[in-house]
Formats: sequence, C-alpha cells, structure tokens
Amino acid sequence: MDRYSKGTESARQKVEKQRLAPFMRALKAIHSAATPDVMDLEDLEKQRKNQELLGRLVAPMSGMTWRPFQVEEMNCAWIRPQRGYDRRKAILYCHGGGYTSGNLGYSRILGSKLSQVTGMQVLNFEYRLAPEHPYPAAVEDAMAAWDYLMYQGYGARDIIVAGDSAGGNLALVLTHNLKQAGRRLPRALLLFSPWTDMTASGRSYQERAAIDPVLTLNYIYATRDAYARGLDFTDPCLSPLFADLSGFPPTLVQAGTNEILLSDAVRLRNKMHRANVVCRLEVWEGMWHVFQTFPMKKAHEALEHVERFLAETL
Repeated sequence: MDRYSKGTESARQKVEKQRLAPFMRALKAIHSAATPDVMDLEDLEKQRKNQELLGRLVAPMSGMTWRPFQVEEMNCAWIRPQRGYDRRKAILYCHGGGYTSGNLGYSRILGSKLSQVTGMQVLNFEYRLAPEHPYPAAVEDAMAAWDYLMYQGYGARDIIVAGDSAGGNLALVLTHNLKQAGRRLPRALLLFSPWTDMTASGRSYQERAAIDPVLTLNYIYATRDAYARGLDFTDPCLSPLFADLSGFPPTLVQAGTNEILLSDAVRLRNKMHRANVVCRLEVWEGMWHVFQTFPMKKAHEALEHVERFLAETL
C-alpha cells in the first residue's frame, strides 16, 4: 500500500471514529456502575430510559413491522420483515444489559438487524431486571417466552435462540434448563459477546481492560452482585461456561479482540468442542463488546456471517 493510500485509510478511520463517537458514548454510559457494592436505582432508571431512547432512535426499522403484546404481563414484541417471512420459524432474542438494564426498546436494535439479515421474525421480550428482581427472575421470564412459542405451535427445532452479553448468558442458561428438564432444545444458538463466566476468571478480564471502550471489570462485579446476590458464581445457571454442554445445538459465537469478555467466548468454544458440539467462534479484529449493534460496515458483515451460518445449519 502506498503512502497516499495509508493516509486515505487513516482519514477514513478518523471519520468513522467521529461518526460513531455519540453512539459509543451512549453505550459507555449505559454500561456503567459506580462501585461493585452499590447499584443506585436512580442511576439505573436513567440508564434504562436512555436505552429505550437509543433503541427507538437507531434501530433500523425500515421495511420492518413492530407488534408489541404481553405474555403473562411481560412486555414482548414481534419484529417481522414486511416483505414476508417463514411463519414456521422464529428467533427468540435475549437482550443484554448486565441483567440490570435493557428493555423492549433497546432490543429493537439487534432484533431488527437479525430480522433484516435472516428474513425471519424475531420475538423480543422484556425480562425482569436486577436488583429489583434478582436471579432467577430473568430465567423464569425467558422460559415463559419459550413456552409462549411452544403454545403458539412452534416446535423447538423451529426456534433459534439469540443473545448478546448478559442475553448470551440467558440464552445458554435457557438451553441448559431445557436440557435439564428433558425438553427439546433450540435448533441453533447465536451469541454475541456472551457473558459466560461470572467468576471473571478469564485472562481477558485483565489483559483487555485497557483497550475495552465499553465494559469495565467494575461494571461486571456490580451487575453480577446485583443479579446473583451472593450465590455461587460457578453455578451453571449463573455461569453456563461450567455447565454440561453435551447435546447443545450448533452455536455461532462472535466477539471482538478489544473486549474483556473475549475469554468467555473462547473458553465457551473450547468447552463446546470438547463436548462434541458444533461451535463456530469468530473473533473480529479491533472490535469491541457487541459491536454488531453499531451502524457500521463490520457490524453488517458480522450479521451476514450469521445468515450464512444459519443457511448451513438449517
């Protein structure tokens, strides 16, 4: 590459960085906590309202329909392509937010992207949040959403479960609990920067701390303590990394090189392979926590990989 090309590329990177700066600041503010032992409800309420607003402002809803409804007083919504979709299949999407924030509006961002790229309908649900509703409230709500789909006539093999960050944790725990109950499992799992280890024992928690623009170890401790409240963090229902993963469905995991949860993704892939589970891990160079939510080219490319993975799996 010649000198001019290098200069052009650098200029483009600066423009991209400036364009994404407001979005990055918004996510950084959402993924914040004062101290591990303090979870201020007033601050949390501001985060949740900001997430709702962010979702409504940036979710790519062109060509999509949004149909809200309730399941047992839990807010839910279908996102569907206007151009038509396979009514026999659906994606159940578990939103992130450290189990302490995240809502239906925020779930529009990745939910709509998943629907656009796959051409499938996506069910979003607003599970109860800690610290007001600690574990197992979110898990119970995820099961309620799963059972709703079963009552609507979908089979387990018609459902793909997706989740980002804490939502990736929830997707894995839901699958674990279905397995423990002797029930059929989802057709596939889609996990974006999944939080799989609440013990925070992976090397990336320390090694990537200085380059993660979104998450901090302080935030992990604060949200973990609000959700688990002194429980054993090695419990598979809190840290699915320590679950028996044999029999799990084919799984796609995406993470960035610049995030403290990278070890959670790598170790999950390794354990799934040892359990003879089909698992594809994609580590995206220079990317951060749940970068797929950002309005940029690499996010779109990552979601195109989701489409290809599902085409191969289904």
